[in-house]
Amino acid sequence: MAKRTPQPDEIDLHGLRHKPALALVRQALAQREKQQGSFSLVIITGNSTILQERIFNEILDETYYSYYIPSWNLGQIIVENMIL
Repeated sequence: MAKRTPQPDEIDLHGLRHKPALALVRQALAQREKQQGSFSLVIITGNSTILQERIFNEILDETYYSYYIPSWNLGQIIVENMIL
C-alpha cells in the first residue's frame, strides 16, 4: 500500500524520533501563528502515547490553543485556534 501524502493542515510524525518530532510541531505551530488567523492542525503521532504526552506537556500546555485526541483516531492530536 502506498503511503498517503500529508495534507497542508496536517503533519505526520511517523518514523521520527521525539526530538525532531517536537521541533517539527513547534515549527508548524509557529508558521500558523504568523498567518494570524483561525486554524486547525492534525498532528499524526501513530500509537506513541509517550510522544503525545510530550507534545502536550512540552508544547501545547504552554499555548492557548484547544487540542484533543479524537475518539475516532487515537493516533492523532487535533489542535485548533479559533479567532472570532
